[in-house]
Amino acid sequence: MEYRQLGNSGLKVSVLTMGTMTFGAKGDFSKVGNITDVGEARRQIDMVIDAGVNLLDTANVYSAGDCEAIIGDALGGKRKNDVLIATKARFPTGDGPNNRGLSRYHLIRECEASLKRLKTDVIDLYQVHQWDGVTPLEETLEALDSLVRQGKVRYIGCSNYSGWHIMKAMEIARRDNRIPFISQQIHYTLQAREAEQELVPITIDQKLGILVWSPIAGGLLSGKHRRNKETPKDSRLSQGWTEPPIHDWDRLWDIVDELVSIADARGVSGAQVALAWLLGRPGVTSVIIGGRTDAQFKDNLAAADLKLSAEERARLDKVSQLPLNYPYWHQVAAAKDRLGAADLAFLQPYVNG
Repeated sequence: MEYRQLGNSGLKVSVLTMGTMTFGAKGDFSKVGNITDVGEARRQIDMVIDAGVNLLDTANVYSAGDCEAIIGDALGGKRKNDVLIATKARFPTGDGPNNRGLSRYHLIRECEASLKRLKTDVIDLYQVHQWDGVTPLEETLEALDSLVRQGKVRYIGCSNYSGWHIMKAMEIARRDNRIPFISQQIHYTLQAREAEQELVPITIDQKLGILVWSPIAGGLLSGKHRRNKETPKDSRLSQGWTEPPIHDWDRLWDIVDELVSIADARGVSGAQVALAWLLGRPGVTSVIIGGRTDAQFKDNLAAADLKLSAEERARLDKVSQLPLNYPYWHQVAAAKDRLGAADLAFLQPYVNG
């Protein structure tokens, strides 16, 4: 297992992170979650730890807190092999007006609730799960800073922020001498490469780490879903899960055709190829793998050792490349003589033609 430094910190995390959204089965999460037995969760956690994974990712909203509670019970209040825990807060945890968002009230209360469910004294990476355009960023960052200085949280990150959200937060943290984000958790796949336009360049410029959620697009890039074939009955899609949105199904199937062609030639799964492609992209620190079954986890874990050739990468890049939006087409046409490393993380293929 390879370990990479997480952003501008001294923390090293495995290139694969264990996603735990399948732990618990409450509410909408019953469409993806099916593991309610602590023994089964412990077995899967042990499996990924034995493979070298050192980071578990969860959230307070997953199955209304049951996911965190299952992790806490599975770990038995003890950290195995220095395993790191990342969780998140932002979404509703009740019907009251203050049971959501990124206010000081909600963040601190939810952090303390997560600590109890996880049966731990400290959360290694505490992430704001989504943007809150109502709460002042100064309040959110002050609350996160307090949690770090109180020893309840070690590092902080954001998730699902736009580019200007991240930059505003980073500048406020610098201005007010607050603890800054060290990472962002984003959706980024062969099918969804929009993050390359702003979020990946910001990662490089601001020295953030990237954790990728749903790296095989909810199973669409696993190789099991094919053009003109019935949706597998055990998939998230068949259960009514709507993430990620697909705007161009023909483009998706073109990507899957190329993906499967490479996977078949290598004798591996489409999921492994999709994960390996991400691990070779600029700025990516770790991809979050998940599974309903042991077999799915075992298959995903094998991606850590899969190295794609330059020719294979070029094929995947070509079939999945997005058209340039403004101002990027203008930058390629008129500013390519003065593009920096962060710019070229996105624009290099277009500059090369």
